[in-house]
Amino acid sequence: MTQKKTLKLPKLIGHRGVKDLCPENTLESITKAFEIGLNFVEIDVKISRDKVPILLHDDTLDRTTNGSGLAVNYDYENIKKLDAGKFFYKKNTNIFVPKLEDILSLCINNNGNLNIELKPNQNFEKENAYQIYKLTKNINQIDIFFSSFDMISILEISKLYPQSIRSFLLDDFIEYNIDDLINVSNNNDLNICGLNIDLVSTDIIKKIKESNMAITVYSDKNINLSSATDIFSIGVDSIFVDNPLDLLGKF
Repeated sequence: MTQKKTLKLPKLIGHRGVKDLCPENTLESITKAFEIGLNFVEIDVKISRDKVPILLHDDTLDRTTNGSGLAVNYDYENIKKLDAGKFFYKKNTNIFVPKLEDILSLCINNNGNLNIELKPNQNFEKENAYQIYKLTKNINQIDIFFSSFDMISILEISKLYPQSIRSFLLDDFIEYNIDDLINVSNNNDLNICGLNIDLVSTDIIKKIKESNMAITVYSDKNINLSSATDIFSIGVDSIFVDNPLDLLGKF
């Protein structure tokens, strides 16, 4: 059996590249993250109809492109023709939805590391995990870890790629509570858990740390210096940042 990979998390991980500075989940956004000094970025990945892993956060194309509907209903050739920058710049651009393969090359060329979030994909979760696995299984030049809010996705990537670093994400404690999170992680050899900042407390962090997991934290808005300082002080390992300019060099 291949030895399990190890990973030292950085304090700051660019969220969808740096989504407050450039259009999220684009080559521009990931490039900008590396240019300003980050060495780790998070992206969201799902597959197109022709099984190409692409970068897209939402269920549909509507918010971040001038297209509409589910990505899995279109071949990548058609998705690439969409404008993935207009929503951000409020004018026409040549920015397109990239393939995961494009981002892997960009990261390798910039010595940049990657968190791939596996997105729910309308009954294609297992196929999505498999296509992502195929592209990443032989990459050793950079650090990669996988995450998902979706139970099917995180269990499938765990089965396909047991030596990888993986994280189960929770937005709230409605469907799964903290004990569920710990049990799922322990039973599937997950190394990291990711929490909405609203779930973070000293007791929650302590309980997770007792299970020997690293902890990442994200927010619906950019995490500022004061909040970052507070959550790092209680044991959080990494935060996802939309605009890290005020945080760089502080941790």
